[in-house]
Amino acid sequence: MRVSAKVDYALRATIELAAAAPEQMKGERLAAAQSIPQKFLENILADLRNGGIVVSQRSADGGYRLARPPAEITVADVIRVVEGPIASVRGERPDDLAYVGTAVPLRDTWIELRSAMRAVLEHTTLADLVERGGS
Repeated sequence: MRVSAKVDYALRATIELAAAAPEQMKGERLAAAQSIPQKFLENILADLRNGGIVVSQRSADGGYRLARPPAEITVADVIRVVEGPIASVRGERPDDLAYVGTAVPLRDTWIELRSAMRAVLEHTTLADLVERGGS
């Protein structure tokens, strides 16, 4: 599995927000805390806001916070919001693939891989990650 910078940054930012929950944090503070380029983070936070993972408040005291408790947001939720499906092959769902000849079993391998990734990503919450970090 290849994890893009966008997914890595989104997860780092949401874990930081989870550790601060229920308080909110300014984007600049989030970027500095996780060494994420601020402009890139602003775009990611917009995706997370549009996807219902974070909410924002504009004001002098404004900032970002999680839209739900950290125990209700999984790693898979964050990945899907910023990048789409957990596992795809050439942009297609493994179930929709068709192979011929000796490659036919490959489809089942992709489906098994997706299932294994989901088993971890859909059962690991932001709260779990904060707890593991000892914060």
